[in-house]
Amino acid sequence: MSIQLGDNAPNFKAITTEGEIDFHEWSGDSWIILMSHPGDFTPVCTTELGRAASLSEEFKRRNAKTIAISVDGVDSHSAWIGDINETQNTKVNFPLIADPSREIATLYDMIHPNADNTNTVRTLFIIGPDKKVKLSLAYPPSTGRNFQEILRVLDSLQLTAHYQVATPADWNHGEDCVVIPAIKTEDISTKFPKGYTEIKPYLRTTPQPNI
Repeated sequence: MSIQLGDNAPNFKAITTEGEIDFHEWSGDSWIILMSHPGDFTPVCTTELGRAASLSEEFKRRNAKTIAISVDGVDSHSAWIGDINETQNTKVNFPLIADPSREIATLYDMIHPNADNTNTVRTLFIIGPDKKVKLSLAYPPSTGRNFQEILRVLDSLQLTAHYQVATPADWNHGEDCVVIPAIKTEDISTKFPKGYTEIKPYLRTTPQPNI
């Protein structure tokens, strides 16, 4: 199956480095960052999991949990975590899912037949508290993920889930937002009392409404 934005994130049960979980139960009402990795003891992924661990307070502040998956087993995962903690000067504090049968990887369409091998490709999903897929990114093995971008997108998703705005190119938390086209110009002042700027009739901006 192919996972599309807006789809329900498939549920699964799995063995992880923190015990057995039911994914939806474990997720609760949090936002979820689900990262796949081709296998343990891979150099780029070692830096990525270390970086995710070092940002744990940033994710917590955004009511977000991180979880990773690879095709190796729990014993291998646990040994890899030791290396990650040592080399990245951090402490991995989120579960790593064991998926030796590739059932979960297949469920989430993480195996691409035209990739260089049949291991999981490096896909990242952001899943909302409503269990729907909000973002999907696939990275090549040679390029590490940009976690500042992941935090930026998470900020945008959480903002736009509650306010009738969109975020423009290169937007960062605290900057002006775009008023969505569905709102008539004459209604903007009521909905966004901080004011607005009309650049074009279809391009209206307003200060970020939730700060």
